Amino acid sequence: QVQLVESGGDLVQPGGSLRISCAASRSIGSFNDISWYRQAPGKQRELVAKITSEDFTNYADSVKGRFTISRDNAKNTVYLQMNSLKSEDTAVYSCNARDGWSYYWGQGTQVTVSS
Repeated sequence: QVQLVESGGDLVQPGGSLRISCAASRSIGSFNDISWYRQAPGKQRELVAKITSEDFTNYADSVKGRFTISRDNAKNTVYLQMNSLKSEDTAVYSCNARDGWSYYWGQGTQVTVSS
């Protein structure tokens, strides 16, 4: 059974930065891709960023130029660096790992952007 554990969520002021992490219980190189999703209260879950096993990345239009997804294979961890944070970035952020037709989710980490 694969476990994904997110961490790093916090309360941050608008314009601030935060890095959240997703640690996997097995080699992240074994996954086809790993993604960050977020869900704000009363809203549907949305894809924020994705990184493939070949290190291709893509981002939601709302975060392009502000967020960066990266991976550290030695630590089996995927990161989401978030800069220039806005109040609308407030959400629970969860990571998802895809292995063929199998999908794995973490429990999520809360990011709150507020003054």
